[in-house]
Amino acid sequence: MAGATRELPVNSSPAVASNAEGEEIEVLESTDVLPVAPEDQWKSLFDKYDPDSSGFISTERFRDLLATYGSELDPHKLEVLLALADGNADGKICYQDFVNLVAVFMYYGFQLDRLVLQVSSPSFLKSPLPYHPQLRTQAWRYLSYIFMHTGIEHLSLNMAMQLLVGVPLEMVHGALRIGLVYMCGVLAGSLAVSVTDMTAPVVGSSGGVYALVSAHLANVVMNWSGMKCQFKLFRMAMALVCMSVEFGRAVWLRFYPPAFPPCPNPSFVAHLGGVVVGLTLGVVVLQNYEQRLQEQSLFWIFFSVYALFVLCAVFWNIFAYGLLDVRLPPTP
Repeated sequence: MAGATRELPVNSSPAVASNAEGEEIEVLESTDVLPVAPEDQWKSLFDKYDPDSSGFISTERFRDLLATYGSELDPHKLEVLLALADGNADGKICYQDFVNLVAVFMYYGFQLDRLVLQVSSPSFLKSPLPYHPQLRTQAWRYLSYIFMHTGIEHLSLNMAMQLLVGVPLEMVHGALRIGLVYMCGVLAGSLAVSVTDMTAPVVGSSGGVYALVSAHLANVVMNWSGMKCQFKLFRMAMALVCMSVEFGRAVWLRFYPPAFPPCPNPSFVAHLGGVVVGLTLGVVVLQNYEQRLQEQSLFWIFFSVYALFVLCAVFWNIFAYGLLDVRLPPTP
């Protein structure tokens, strides 16, 4: 019922309040926990969009509210919130639904969307973790970008592949070898982006994950008859499905119109850099866990090629951007 109201706690979200004249909404942002809006402020906000005091506001008015105060959100996410608001499709939203959805809007739209779901947000890219071409002189970004992801689905797929393939590999080969392949894939991924997709940022651990998975799959194929793993076909199929879905999503996202131009969407080239590392250096590292790496001549050959690539990529980042006069997106 429109008259039945209760106070809902909203933690770590922007506080929404009407100003003294009741003409606009002020959205306050803070890294600290803000006080919950009192019930009379929620009601005052609702009454502003219900001038007839009918106890309901139309979905069109709610759309105006979302469009006005959610300008940093992806339009698709605004449509999702609007669909949730009008669940029974009658075009009306009661007070309680309004309070619930505004709370969801503030948390989902301003907290999750900036921290996880929308990497192209300028405020998100101000983090010291993602790789950005304008900040490529900050060397740690070539590795730290793995701690940011473009969405819950991106993070989930990478976690699934790491658990499905990475953990068993570490149990067999040890943390040192797996860590070597993983970090080589991570570094190769960001450097590959800086060379081939020079205007795009990079986030996600896909470079390291794809290095591990591709190395493992190559070894499985080469030693198929000698492997006695009961679920090797299932694990291989699941890894291929996850890789295909995640890579397809990354390609789509790269060429999808960015939500905040001129800041482009993240590059997918890091995935390919990880695959190349996995199929070369990774295959050698995981091929024979009983033999020391320093005793394998093939390991030193591929490692030397990898080191040469890193050196060339470093010089490319120092000189090529200026020589080619690349137009980079603005600094976040």
